[in-house]
Amino acid sequence: MNFTLVIEWLAKGFVWVLVLLGGFAYLTLYERRALARIQVRIGPNRAGWQGILQPIADAIKLIFKEELMPAQADKLIFFLAPVVTLVPALVITAVVPWGPKPLHLFGRDITLYIADINVGVLYIMSVTSIAVYGIVLAGWSSNNKYAMMGGLRSSAQMVSYEIALGLSFVSAILLAGTMRMTGIVEAQKTNWFVLLQPVGTAIFLIATLAEVNRAPFDMPEAEQELTAGYHVEYSGMKFALIFMAEYDKMIAISAIGATLFFGGYNGPFIDQFPWLGPIYIFLKIVLLLFGMIWVRATFPRIRYDRLMAFGWKVMLPLSLAVVFITAIGIILAQEVNALLIWLIPVASLLAGFVAIALMYRTLRRKEYARA
Repeated sequence: MNFTLVIEWLAKGFVWVLVLLGGFAYLTLYERRALARIQVRIGPNRAGWQGILQPIADAIKLIFKEELMPAQADKLIFFLAPVVTLVPALVITAVVPWGPKPLHLFGRDITLYIADINVGVLYIMSVTSIAVYGIVLAGWSSNNKYAMMGGLRSSAQMVSYEIALGLSFVSAILLAGTMRMTGIVEAQKTNWFVLLQPVGTAIFLIATLAEVNRAPFDMPEAEQELTAGYHVEYSGMKFALIFMAEYDKMIAISAIGATLFFGGYNGPFIDQFPWLGPIYIFLKIVLLLFGMIWVRATFPRIRYDRLMAFGWKVMLPLSLAVVFITAIGIILAQEVNALLIWLIPVASLLAGFVAIALMYRTLRRKEYARA
């Protein structure tokens, strides 16, 4: 193996981890200021100009906080659980491409991705499956019934929505004809997949909210029931690692969503100015992050049984229908007429409206039964 190639991989991985750590710190500021604007407040503005030093102040506070460990906790797993939670959030974006052409640095071409493997989407699905273990182990190792309940809730929730999430990946794979992330981006040069499969994109966005335990799907840490959930016994830097994992996952799934459905680094004049690629994908990530923050500020937390019912009775059948519609549309476009590819968004939207109507009808029936 080429030794310089290994050095390049290590250097890019190190730089990307630093970017994620800095992104986590300032994503907290971005969220707090955005929530404040939505809720007609000011938000943090005391530490530095416009509160720009607030994340540094928070980091210093967490570093110097006392670390506590329950007397009956499983000490090794209690220590490792935050690490197991954080590592998947850091490594999952290794296959995300950030630009169309390599940079020429130090006498060699540096590609704008860490790894370009031909099963990139499968790699992402595998890593997302690992993330649940950290949360479950954090709850179990704490020897606390509230933390354990939060861990069990998270495992049930994440497994339920992982199926719909995986099927939303399938629609992008079918449209691109490859599982390689660079190939999926290249397939979106003319039409972003959000235009061809808007319902599949919506399923992806909803399922990822449930995967990272963000509102309104943050039932594993429902304060009024579980006193903070699976991380109730964590403090200091161990709590900071769990907190960091959630926000790094937000960045990661926004990068993956931008790549799979919103064209990745594609945009106007990308062929003439390849350096615009990282700027385009960065702006798309920022907009997707704002969407998550907006959802948190808007929707209340839903009841746990309805959350699970929504995952199994609505998201799963709808995602299966979306995959079927996408496959049929691609076959018709290849065998009959290329314009028939636009039957995919039309039929998918119809399926989405039917799902919404059936869900509304079910809720109305339950209201009448209670009355």
